[in-house]
Amino acid sequence: MSTPQPAVVEPANPGTRDGGGTPTKRRPRPIDRSHAREFTRGFFAKLVLMAVIDALGVYALFAAWNAEAWGIFAAMAALVVVANWVYFSRRALPLKYILPGLAFLLVFQIYVVAYTGYVAFTNYGDGHNSTKEQAIEALLIQNERRVEGSASYPLTVLADGDELAFGVLTDDGDVRVGRADQPLETVDDAVVEGSVVTEVPGYEVLDRQGVLARQSEVTTLRVPFSDDPEDGSIRTQDARTGYAYTSTLVYDEAADTMTDTTTGAVYSPNDRGEFEDAFGNKLNVGWRVGVGFENFTTAFSDSRYSQPFVKILAWTFAFAILSVVSTFALGLFLAIVFNDERLRGRKVYRTLMILPYAIPGFLAALLWSGMLNRSYGFVNQVLLGGAQIGWLTDPVLAKVAVLGVNLWLGFPYMFLICTGALQSLPGDVLEAAKIDGAGKWRTLRSVTLPLLLVSTAPLLISSFAFNFNNFTLIYMLTGGGPRFADASVPLGHTDILISMVYSVSGIDGSAPKDFGLASALSIIIFIIVGTVSAIAFRRTRSLEEIS
Repeated sequence: MSTPQPAVVEPANPGTRDGGGTPTKRRPRPIDRSHAREFTRGFFAKLVLMAVIDALGVYALFAAWNAEAWGIFAAMAALVVVANWVYFSRRALPLKYILPGLAFLLVFQIYVVAYTGYVAFTNYGDGHNSTKEQAIEALLIQNERRVEGSASYPLTVLADGDELAFGVLTDDGDVRVGRADQPLETVDDAVVEGSVVTEVPGYEVLDRQGVLARQSEVTTLRVPFSDDPEDGSIRTQDARTGYAYTSTLVYDEAADTMTDTTTGAVYSPNDRGEFEDAFGNKLNVGWRVGVGFENFTTAFSDSRYSQPFVKILAWTFAFAILSVVSTFALGLFLAIVFNDERLRGRKVYRTLMILPYAIPGFLAALLWSGMLNRSYGFVNQVLLGGAQIGWLTDPVLAKVAVLGVNLWLGFPYMFLICTGALQSLPGDVLEAAKIDGAGKWRTLRSVTLPLLLVSTAPLLISSFAFNFNNFTLIYMLTGGGPRFADASVPLGHTDILISMVYSVSGIDGSAPKDFGLASALSIIIFIIVGTVSAIAFRRTRSLEEIS
């Protein structure tokens, strides 16, 4: 007789009714505090990051505001707003990684290109560096003369670090202090002994030795009376007495004219951004205005620039093409030689081959400039037994020297890419060519080179673009010289277009600054390089189709 088994009662699930139908309480889930801690740490890290970014953004905004660079101000304000939205929004996850690159692209590429395009259509350069308001202020300051019979003021030369200031004692016994960029202001806590200011809070009173050490700065220092340029300034010649200087020019804002009080001549603004009188005489400070395509036409029509431009353009193409061809040929030859498995010590030879590539280009160019010196260079004195060969002074030899040095600098790069391309060629194709009876030269010409060019052609195009704008080599090796004998601008036989732009801009002080013409030439270079690159890339596609 079987014994009845007791009924098995399943335990009631949380949140359901028990056996008696009474609802039970749901057990609370344990709180996972690790997620909360990670969220808190991530949130505070984000706050710190955005605080740093916003601080840098606000600093840039203040700098742009003080410089009245409204384009930069607007761009920086937009970047700060977008950065805060991206990094505090959950919907912009991809932009969190893309935004830094986009910001740098905007600042260092798009803005630079847009500003260069703007400058190319203006007369920005010497005499036209600023706005009309700034030009008026500069004219009033530059034409200041000492007022005949004006009062003199006891003066003390002060210093705040490296910046000089004047302390002036007025007829009322007040001490007024000012700098070149800060008009005279009354100081209450200054100490005066007799008629000499002996102490000014926040400034150091220069003694005689200190004044003599900075004599040129003291005599050229101009401290304005007020924010209005027409009120003149205080200047000194002996560091003890200050005299009032006022401008001989008077600007009439209503009539928009500038009048010379000594001659009575009246100057009115012309369409070239200058003040000009009825006889065509112009004041020496102007302002930026648009000139349309004048800079582009000047590059091709003005004999000062058009004749050197044609010669430099031809040499630039020759230099870029010969540099690519010579470096590629030598690099390919060495790559083929050191790719032979029968050659012992290949790794050592390959390491030695890339040593020129490891030396900074500007430093290598300077070294070669010294070694090719006519009088004491290593090449002439040691290798050629004291010869006097003008490697850098003869027009033809200078070009040969430039190509030779660039070959020494450039072949390691070509050696590296050709070595990589050779090692990636399919072995079955080369084996098939050998079976078909093709010799080494035939295999190289009909199989290896076509396959090699498929992978290296884009790099050759980039190498052409690099050499087309290889400013460092030209500037450090020859400086563009030797100079053209018949040119009125400082341009030479080894100048390429980019070094011509540098010389025309006048940054090095060898010529008057002409940023408008230099920007126009930069755009021409961009068009040339872009066109050549586009055509070359189309040819690259045909190589891929053939292969």
